[in-house]
Amino acid sequence: MRILVVVAVYFAVCCLSVSANRLFQSEWEAWKTEHGKSYSYEEENKRQYIWEKNLKKVVDHNMEADNGIHTFRLGMNQFADMDEEEWRNLVSSHVTKLTNQDEVCKIVNNTNEIIDQSEDDSVDWRTKGFVTPVRNGGACGASWANSVTGTLEGQHFKNTGKLVALSEQNLIDCTSSGCRGGTVEQAYAYIINNKGIDSEASYPSTGMPGECHFTPSGIGATMSGCVELPNGDEATLQRAVKEIGPISVVVDASQPSFQLYKSGVYYSTECSSTKLDHAMLIVGYGTMDSHDYWIVRNNWGAEWGMKGYILMSRNRGNNCGIASSATYPLTP
Repeated sequence: MRILVVVAVYFAVCCLSVSANRLFQSEWEAWKTEHGKSYSYEEENKRQYIWEKNLKKVVDHNMEADNGIHTFRLGMNQFADMDEEEWRNLVSSHVTKLTNQDEVCKIVNNTNEIIDQSEDDSVDWRTKGFVTPVRNGGACGASWANSVTGTLEGQHFKNTGKLVALSEQNLIDCTSSGCRGGTVEQAYAYIINNKGIDSEASYPSTGMPGECHFTPSGIGATMSGCVELPNGDEATLQRAVKEIGPISVVVDASQPSFQLYKSGVYYSTECSSTKLDHAMLIVGYGTMDSHDYWIVRNNWGAEWGMKGYILMSRNRGNNCGIASSATYPLTP
């Protein structure tokens, strides 16, 4: 990694041709090995060209971060061989748009009746046993399923003291969404109407959609309803995270800076608070160097971000729509 950084800085300074330069061949080969990448001869040239462009982007951004321009850093993760258009097309398939038929959660305009007003400077439900390990959605990318199972796992643990990994594959196979993108509301509706969702142990992941084979004997958790928090209200979202537990959210993850996020408190002036395309799970919040943040679990594996997590800006105008579509399940 040290060699990569040194060579990358030289690359950024000298502005060498990304299509012809082969000084980075060993780093390119090492990156492919690390992330299990292989391509046809024609695809190899294209992917290396994109990778080198992203490398320059990472170096330029991190040099600016070192000078205090950004509050987060980028890295050459498993998505570093994708260009901006490919990334947006990929992320846009993760979550479909909400329809009137999907509105199954109770919309709460004022949460004073269900959560108190006290606030802590920081909360991290991972340290309390509420959160299962980071998963990798792979080619399916069913972030909506990962987000819903995550928040229900937390509520089930809160009620029973048992952390049970729930089956995303159950949701992928048994709803109309499959891997084509879905909504957290569709997932909630299925679990409510089905009177439960199987555990991961009884309905393991295959990474691809298949025939539904839900079994009542394999149920890992149940829910009776769900709650939707006020649109854009980060103060209420904070109180909910503190009092309820991990909360499902949907954000705009379409920016290249999100694609290559590595560490720090993420903030983008380019992302939208209304065009949401990726579901995740808030598991806590805190403050670092005067920057408030949300602790958010992703489903792209532990090699992305901070071991699969991202710190997203808190109290900065609902950045990237972090509080635009926040929900949690009601459990018996």
